[in-house]
Order: sequence, then C-alpha cells, then structure tokens
Amino acid sequence: MAETHPTQINAALPNPRADMEALDELERTLFSLGYALGEIGSLGPVIDPPKATAQRGEAMASLQEMAVHALCDPSVGPLLDRLEEQPELLGERRMAQVRVLKRDRASLVDVPAEEQAAFSRLTVEANDVWRRAKAANDWASFEPYLDRIVDSLRRMAAFKDPARDPYDVWLDEYERGCDRAFYDAFFSEVKDTVVPLLADCMASRHKPSHACVDGVFDEERQWRLAEDLARLEGLDMDALWIGRTEHPFTSGLSRDFVIVTGHAYPDNVLSNVFSVLHEGGHALYEQGVSADYAGTSLVGGTSMGMHEAQSRFFENLVGRSEAFAEPLLAVLRRHFPGQFGRVTAHQLYLAENCAEPGLVRTEADELTYPLHIMVRYEIEQLLFSGEATAADVPALWAEKYGSYLGVTVPDDARGALQDTHWSDGSFGYFPTYALGSAFGAQLKAAMVAQGVDFEGACASGDLAPARAWLGEKIWRWGRAKDSGELIEAACGEGFSARYFTDYLTEKFSALYRLGA
Repeated sequence: MAETHPTQINAALPNPRADMEALDELERTLFSLGYALGEIGSLGPVIDPPKATAQRGEAMASLQEMAVHALCDPSVGPLLDRLEEQPELLGERRMAQVRVLKRDRASLVDVPAEEQAAFSRLTVEANDVWRRAKAANDWASFEPYLDRIVDSLRRMAAFKDPARDPYDVWLDEYERGCDRAFYDAFFSEVKDTVVPLLADCMASRHKPSHACVDGVFDEERQWRLAEDLARLEGLDMDALWIGRTEHPFTSGLSRDFVIVTGHAYPDNVLSNVFSVLHEGGHALYEQGVSADYAGTSLVGGTSMGMHEAQSRFFENLVGRSEAFAEPLLAVLRRHFPGQFGRVTAHQLYLAENCAEPGLVRTEADELTYPLHIMVRYEIEQLLFSGEATAADVPALWAEKYGSYLGVTVPDDARGALQDTHWSDGSFGYFPTYALGSAFGAQLKAAMVAQGVDFEGACASGDLAPARAWLGEKIWRWGRAKDSGELIEAACGEGFSARYFTDYLTEKFSALYRLGA
C-alpha cells in the first residue's frame, strides 16, 4: 500500500484561510487594473495630444484583457463558490465582496476577452471621432462608429444572456432589475405629469425671468467659482481633481482620488454652476464610501441610477431650491460682483428654474429634463431592435424633439451629437438619469420625514446634515447593497415615482402661479 503524505491529504481539504488570501490577492489585482484603466480613460481624453488616441486605446484594451482574465480565470469560480459557503468565517464585508465579484464575473465570463478588448479599442477611437464631429457639426463622420458600437453591444449581450432582449441586458447592467417593461411604466407615469404641467406653465401669464443671469462671464473666473462651489457642496478638496472637458463627467478611482470635469461658457454661468453641483454629487458619493471597502470590489456607487440620484439631488433638490439661493448668490457675488451685486436671492431662484423647452439635455430645467431622456430611450430601442440605423438618428432626433419639446433642431452639434455617452458605448445609461431624479425625490422626502432640517441646511449653506443622512443611508454602502435594498432601508418602502411627480407638480405650480 502506497504511503500517503499529510501534505497530500491537506491539499485535498478546504482551506478557508488560503481562499481568503486568494480573494484578497484577486481584489488587489482588480483594484490596480481598475485604477489604471480609470485614470487613463478619464484623464487621457482631457490631457492627451490628438495623436495619442490609438496607443491609449491599445493600452486600455490590454489592461481590460488583464482584468477579464484575472476575474474569469477558471479557478476563480470555484474559489468564490467555496467562500460563499463560509458566511460565519468571512463576515458581512467579505460576503458582500464575494457576492459582487460573482455577479461581475457572471457578466463577463461568457464574453470572449478579445471581444471586450476590441470594444475597448473601438470606444476610445469613437470618442475621439465624436469629439471632433461635434466641433465640426459632422454627423457623417461619427455615423459608422455608432453602427459598429451597437453591433458590438448586441453581440456581447448575446454572450451574456442569449435568452434576453439585448437592450434589456444593457438596461439591467446600469440598473439591476430594470428592463423596458419597468422603464416604459416609469416613463408613462412621469410623462402623464410632465406634459400637461409643462403646457400649463407655457400658457401661464406668470413666467419667471432669467434676465438677471444674462451677460458675459469670464471663463477663468468661472473655474475659480467652480472650486468654491465644490467646497460649498462639501467635497474633500485633497481628494479631488477638477478638469476641463467638452462633456462633464466624474470618475472615482478611489475615495481618495475623484476626477470631476466640467465646462465654462462665457454667456451661461449657470451652466458651469449646475454642472459642478451635478458632478459634485457624483463625487460626494465616491468619497463617501466606507473606508473599510478601500481596494475592494465594493468601492464606488452601486448603480448608475443611484449615482444619478446623488448628482441630481445636489444639482436640483439642493442647487435649484429657493433655500439655497442665498448661499449660492453669495458665491456668485464673490466672483462676479458687477453682475450679481444687485440680484436678489429670489430673482436668482426664479432665473435658475425657468421651464423652457430647449435643445440641450445638460442645460435643461428639471421639468423638461425627463423629455430629453425619453427621446434617447426611444432611439436606443430602435437602434437595438434594428428598426433604425445610425443614418436615421438625426431625423429621428429632430422628429422627437419637435414632438416632445416643440423645438426645431438646427444642427447635429446641438442634436444627436451633443452627448458623449453613445461614443463610450453607454447604451442603457440614459434612463438612469430620470430614474435617479425620482430616487432623489424619494430620498429627500424620507430625509425630511426623519427629522433632517433640509431647508435650514440649504439656507445656511452648511449641507452637513443632508450629507450625513445620505452618507449613512446610501454612500457608505458602496456596492455592498443594491438600489432597491437601499431605498427600502432608507425610506421604509419600495421605490415609487410618486415622490418625483408630486415634487415637480408642487414646485412648478408655485413658480408659474398655476391656478392663480
């Protein structure tokens, strides 16, 4: 009989300690690759010279392949399965890591690594082409890239879940549990409120004026204004980098390094103001994740719907509130005393809340904003179903903007080229902006019901009470809890769009003195 060595016996037995060390090593690898991808992908388009695009695409494709190989290695599946069976040993945080990693792995493991790398190269190139196309009002140059991106996303969706509609696969990617049936019902409810309310506002004899914010505003002074707004919002400036780009975005590499970008237009200072407040809301979320999650798969926001809830919360529920008008005016006066020296807080409040159907989503008021999202949502469905191709998009865009907002689209730069998202391959993202607005309204209602003096915090310019509530209920959990779970725990009930529609009705009925 052959001799059996103790080491051979031990090697065949489960070794939870070794598995946890393997989990930690996997997390370190994924964090490092994600950090590199995030920094290159975020700062590259902002600071790289034009000729760097192709090599940046190759570098990102290689890093993406490394990340996929690390997570989808055949040994990782059994490792996570074994760990999942040890909840008492792992504890709450590690169990959350295992749950999130299993979900991330399931989303990638069936998609060939070369397909994902090719998509990374394509979107880097497409984003560069989009940037130049928008500047030149040249849809034709971007058109073939859009078709290629949609084709690639269809193929990857089929790998991920061949039984599901490909667009539903991507909707779920940005907000778990959501599909077209969910969004169709949600947008129907929002539309039933917004369309007649907007018509009543347009017919009102009591329209607010934005004359007090008209003028020319030095761009460099606007950037100093942006820094002060970030401080007012409560951001950790030692963990923040503010840059300039065509389309504002936020990228959280860790809670200690968040990138926020924006733009400044000399004829529209409020564009800078609300862009900074919006991106600052994203940044607060990233900076507010528990320090215990550092370097793990739990960092960052749990979904784009919940992320947009934070950005829209600080842009609109705080930034466009009447209570916040005085602190905001004080900052504007500091940088533009000539223009704002005689403006009152109430005048500013009216100016920043004019409901005016327009062309550009990022400049839209709260009331018309969901209509901009519906246009994109409907076009995305047509592209994925094959009922439309990229060549059809400008005409579809013009038709839908005429129908929903009553405006004429004069060019593609202010039409279908205005957003960067499609060049990044972010199909299924747009609906989360409207959903995030609704999440935010429900969170604010719960915050107030639970005793937070929201109006007082906004009026004082000290937003600490609101940040503390959101930090405890939402931010600190990172990716450890899904949106539905967070809403239920924070609000004591599941998601309801009623808070959003009631908020819009109450606010704009008062602004436009409907029924007066």
